[in-house]
Amino acid sequence: MKVGLQPVLNDINIDAKQANSQRQLAISVSAIAGQLVGDNCQFQLSSKLPLNLCLILDHSGSMEGEPLRTVKKAAQRLVERLSPRDRVSVVAFDHRAKVIVGNQAAKDIAGINKKIEALRADQGTAIDEGIKLGLKELEKGPKESISYAFILTDGENEHGDNQLCIKYAKIAPDKKFTLNALGFGENWNQDILEQIADAGGGTLAYIEKPEQAVEVFDKLFKRMQSVGLTNAYLLFSLMPKVRLAELKPVAQVAPDTIELPVQMEGDRYVVRLGDLMNDARVVLANLYVGKLPEGKQAIAELQVRYDNLAADEEAVLCDPVTVEVNVVQNYQPQSNPEVQQHILALAKYRQTQLAESKLKQGDRSGAATMLQTAAKTALQMGDKSAATVLQFSATRLQEGEELSEADRKKTRIVSKTILQE
Repeated sequence: MKVGLQPVLNDINIDAKQANSQRQLAISVSAIAGQLVGDNCQFQLSSKLPLNLCLILDHSGSMEGEPLRTVKKAAQRLVERLSPRDRVSVVAFDHRAKVIVGNQAAKDIAGINKKIEALRADQGTAIDEGIKLGLKELEKGPKESISYAFILTDGENEHGDNQLCIKYAKIAPDKKFTLNALGFGENWNQDILEQIADAGGGTLAYIEKPEQAVEVFDKLFKRMQSVGLTNAYLLFSLMPKVRLAELKPVAQVAPDTIELPVQMEGDRYVVRLGDLMNDARVVLANLYVGKLPEGKQAIAELQVRYDNLAADEEAVLCDPVTVEVNVVQNYQPQSNPEVQQHILALAKYRQTQLAESKLKQGDRSGAATMLQTAAKTALQMGDKSAATVLQFSATRLQEGEELSEADRKKTRIVSKTILQE
């Protein structure tokens, strides 16, 4: 298993007459097999790595009835898809958290599912305690496995501490765990769950109706199964006269949009990517290039550091990749349409974030305008589902109506990803 690393600029040409030129660098990173197959040069993933899965399930009183029955069904179906070499644990929380299934090999599927079936709705919600216990269960799994947690809740963290939720989520990547946050129904706190998912390197998902639970669980499970390399970091060095933008210089734009923190490691910038799958993670970096001599000029050098669990290798460095521009006197733009799509995806997310901020400040008109702008951006990139949701929310605000909790949550989700038609 090796890293696929492909950088592409939105415009490779640079005007030699300009003192400064802004460029967007899209960096695609994926896990690929080290051996080519046939003459078509397609890669195949190696055999799947063992999984270490923890389900952290809300069984508070508000989950009574169909919601809890459906969630239990989805969880049981997930367990049934595990192989005997995988490991599983289940934590349930109401106003307190408890371990329902201790970390164990996924062999006694019937016994595990019987314990899940025995869950009953009861009292309030303490998400932080659930995450804390879930991390402890994941720690019991073997080092050479892919460790994921699915946190599902339908409510506010009324018996817990939201800041503890974020604290535990930030700990997860250091332990090489990934946290996915799933909001069920309309009453969960989208800000907190998004922060948990982003800090934990995972995905925020919205289960609007009970019947969608199985589909969402399946989608996240498939993503988990496709992981080939773990604990990946993007390292990049910038050449003289090249700098990062000062405000929010780096973001992930696929498979989900997330603002990524940038740290320094010696003279190199470092961005944590987490797990690498056969489907690429795409990172967008905002660069400013100063005046350079004519001809081909290197502006950056990229590497990825990662763990290869299948080969028992840690902190492996892939071969460096150089990013070049073509500095010309008679500048003609050479726009890359693929990078432009990534730029639009990030714009859609940030425009929606700005709309939410204006709405919180009581500026309904400003929020509606920004949502309309985000809808137009979604249309530009061919994301019709997002455009429909964003325009619907904008229209409601323009007509003096309040956005329902479901509307707000749909708006947040479509800003971060492209929905499947």
